[in-house]
Amino acid sequence: MSFARQLKGVAAIVAATAMTFSVAACGGSGSQSSTDDATSITIAKPDGALGSENDNPFIADSSAVKMGYINGVYEPLGVVDLVDPSRDVKPWLASKIEWSEDYKSVTFTARDGVTWSDGKKFSADDIAYTFKMFMDVPGLDVQNLGITGVQEDGSTVTLNFKESMYTKQDKVLHKLIVPKHIWEGVKDPKTFKNEDMVGTGPYAKKQYTSESVVLTARKDYWGGEVAAKTLYFVSYNDNTALANAMANGDADWAQAFIPSVKKTFLDKDKEHNHFYAADVLNADVLFLNTTQKPFNDVTFRKALNMVVDREQHSKIAREGAIPVLTSVTGLPSPSGDEFIADAYKDKDYKVDVAGAKKLLTDAGYTYQGDTLMDPEGNAVTFQISVPQGWTDYVTGISLIADSASKIGVKANVKTPDADSWTEDLANGKFGAALHWTDTAATPYDYYSDIMDGRWYKKIGESAQYNFGRYQNDAATAALDTYATTTDDASRTAALNEIEKIFVDDVPAIPVGTRPFFSAYNTRKFTGWPDEKDPYVVPDFTQPTASYIYTQLKAVK
Repeated sequence: MSFARQLKGVAAIVAATAMTFSVAACGGSGSQSSTDDATSITIAKPDGALGSENDNPFIADSSAVKMGYINGVYEPLGVVDLVDPSRDVKPWLASKIEWSEDYKSVTFTARDGVTWSDGKKFSADDIAYTFKMFMDVPGLDVQNLGITGVQEDGSTVTLNFKESMYTKQDKVLHKLIVPKHIWEGVKDPKTFKNEDMVGTGPYAKKQYTSESVVLTARKDYWGGEVAAKTLYFVSYNDNTALANAMANGDADWAQAFIPSVKKTFLDKDKEHNHFYAADVLNADVLFLNTTQKPFNDVTFRKALNMVVDREQHSKIAREGAIPVLTSVTGLPSPSGDEFIADAYKDKDYKVDVAGAKKLLTDAGYTYQGDTLMDPEGNAVTFQISVPQGWTDYVTGISLIADSASKIGVKANVKTPDADSWTEDLANGKFGAALHWTDTAATPYDYYSDIMDGRWYKKIGESAQYNFGRYQNDAATAALDTYATTTDDASRTAALNEIEKIFVDDVPAIPVGTRPFFSAYNTRKFTGWPDEKDPYVVPDFTQPTASYIYTQLKAVK
């Protein structure tokens, strides 16, 4: 059953790892020559030294999760294609997935013929135990699924939830399942390092060092023989070192923003080197502090939105590596296409400086020379910030500042250290800041992160989202209806209302798409997800990576 069909009301059948595409960490280096091995893949990240080993799949900063090798060992119950949510959900460790009409319960049938890497049989016991841990261990369920019950009946497991999981279906299906016979003896699942990983996936861990991790293919994998017999996960110092490794053929697959990707990577081997920016339902968004001038005025928010040049953001800040964000709903294409209301199907962003100036002057703003003055006679200025070192984001806000100057507004660019910036953003102590929204299979997270009242905190209190302190009861109600209703018509109407509020009231300004980046070569293997066949997110740090490993074919 596809998400498109679910959105039409059928009772049936992903922070995802948060990604920033800025220059990455430092310290440590990695090198692993595997290009002479036709059956191996060297997988690269620009994170510096890995530090101490931690293979806990439920800890976001564990080495296994950060590097992504966890996803070659453990697997989810189902695979949702976040690039194209209209595709069918693919059953994985569950051979059957059935949602209740209200999405407050789901029943899984455990796939038969699956074994753990220690030879023991996989069963419904493992599914049930995994979700019981999320229910019973405080803090383990970081996505707040709100599980209220787990019932096992033979080969099936039924989960019950406090609220509708309509907007969190991918979060449920993408939970990695662990073996009961190992984890039932663990005193604290939150601190368990799990260094002797036992999984159902196509690979098992062979070696760990602070610079690389080696996985080898299992001969008894339930999904059949995989083409790549060895995976080397290597951590490079930064994006530049990673780009050099990719260009030189020392690495085969990378999840990173590669500066000047055409020159530094694609042109080095035009036949085999590829770069895929897979759009998903999220975006880079300029959060606006709506509690202070000038952003407490919807007219000014609209005017600034009219002059932001999204094509320049894609071309200059992201060096042409990302698609342009076009829809006035802020939803990217193709992942957001099916969700765009009919009223906005052909409505795209266009830079309109003259229109923005007219909008402002009609609302009582004036000009003193080239400087925009608010209705009280004060020059309009604001502060815009991102952390220092996030070079693509720094360029992005500099471009926005330049756009603001075209309507007579001085935008002061600030680049504090990342910790200070993050704290100030959460506490509402900022003017405007370029940040991102979470990724999911529906637009709910995207709009909720920006304007949902459930995230609202007073200035000085830490907010997880809705950093701009936007308050709109109608928006919050529509978001709640979209997430909880069982009526198809009500859900469609709620999303239409959400988009209308977003377009009309401009609670934040979408600036650019925020795709998953995948740089890879086809010298040894084909079958990678790409523009022609975006069968899943092309990212080894995602819980759906095992699907990719099963689709790769060796070049003969």
